[in-house]
Amino acid sequence: MPTLWHVRAGTLTCPRACGARRTFWLVSGPVALCVDIGSTYTKGVAVDLDTGAILGTADHRTTIESDVMVGLAAVRRELAGVARDPLLLICSSAGGGLRLAVVGYEREISSEAGHRAALSAGARVVHVSAGRLDAAGLAALLEAAPDVVLLVGGTDGGESSVLLHNSAALASAGMAVPVVVAGNAHVRREVCAQLERCGVTVVATANVLPDIGELDPEPARAAIRGVFLDHVIGGKGLSADPGFAGLVRAVTPDAVLDGVAVLAEGLRTPTDAAASHGQSAGSVVVIDVGGATTDVYCVLSPDAEQAMLGREAVGVPSHRRTVEGDLGLRWSAEALLAAAVDERLLTQSERASLAGWVAARREVSGPPASEADRANELRMAGLAVMIALRRHVRAETAYGVTGTTGASARSASTVVLSGGAIRHASPAERDALIAIVLGDRGGARSVLLDAEVRRDSRYVLAAAGLLAKDFPAAAGGLVRAGGLLG
Repeated sequence: MPTLWHVRAGTLTCPRACGARRTFWLVSGPVALCVDIGSTYTKGVAVDLDTGAILGTADHRTTIESDVMVGLAAVRRELAGVARDPLLLICSSAGGGLRLAVVGYEREISSEAGHRAALSAGARVVHVSAGRLDAAGLAALLEAAPDVVLLVGGTDGGESSVLLHNSAALASAGMAVPVVVAGNAHVRREVCAQLERCGVTVVATANVLPDIGELDPEPARAAIRGVFLDHVIGGKGLSADPGFAGLVRAVTPDAVLDGVAVLAEGLRTPTDAAASHGQSAGSVVVIDVGGATTDVYCVLSPDAEQAMLGREAVGVPSHRRTVEGDLGLRWSAEALLAAAVDERLLTQSERASLAGWVAARREVSGPPASEADRANELRMAGLAVMIALRRHVRAETAYGVTGTTGASARSASTVVLSGGAIRHASPAERDALIAIVLGDRGGARSVLLDAEVRRDSRYVLAAAGLLAKDFPAAAGGLVRAGGLLG
């Protein structure tokens, strides 16, 4: 167990330097260094585990082209003065994060149940299939290149032939990816045996749909997370260091979702203002714009969770997220531009102007080099926010969620904008971005309209999520220290 320290800053006068002053650190208690190794940047936050105070932050370009441990080492060196041998907590979405495929029975029932379970699993769902897998279906699944397959189908004691057929098809396909089995419990052992005989790594868990209308996503979510950490992260070629996989505790979106839950808990003091607008106090929406994806997180208040138990939105997780793998400011900037065109958000001249910027960004790893670059990045960030919110609202509508019960992102009392471009924006730039989203008539406006909009300016949500389980008081203190509470 490492020695834990914590620090306080001060100044020291150097007698041999004519009164020159420098920063020094007083070591007196436990500290954690929380690091997110993202697709574009590796971000670190040093946290006082007694109070949640932020002792230092640092970031470095993620060195994905060589070895991500190089960027991690740079962040650790930058914060070396904060603590000696701190507790190191790491999450990662480098290499595109976790790509998950869902294979189920009926699209409207078991496949959709698996898809909804994946919304809160920190995974990017890259493929969903329903019914018996045939040659074309297997080809489409392989083309999607998932890191993990979630195999579901049938209620417990219900129809089992499709689940058995699909497990046999996956076993014979020669896929070198783990399979999480979360279908009909009565044939679970036979399904697992089919896969294991062909050398497939299998993790069995409880059925995501034990009975009609009853969704149980948490066991599958935990299993997917475990598979990612145990079998996937080390196989992405991110580092030659055999110890890297053991350092990563969570996929980044999973950590952020846990951090959003910490924030929601801290906001659960109903206000007259929230009630007057029909909002749900303690319901939070976070939009995180990254280099590869834009993620939308929604965590509901207890009242909204109760509303979810009614006939509307049966089976929709109260803590959920959508990930948009084609909405990013670097790795998927070209796809983001295409999505904006499809949504009819750009004029012809804007499209031409941004196309040049997108092409140039492929070869740029640092921040914008000019005011024009900065303006284009913020414009693209605004488009990512708008399109991601539109899609999230559409998904809620498809699942039967409306804003009338507080179960929707549209009834959130607090909306948080996150991501590097937004984090480094000036107050005026942030307000301009918000104004653009509020002008949208495609669904994004409805999420921000009556909510208080904040910014994760110190990037604390992922760190709070890493702390939430073992250090809940520090996690709560961290979101407060980051300016998201109070």
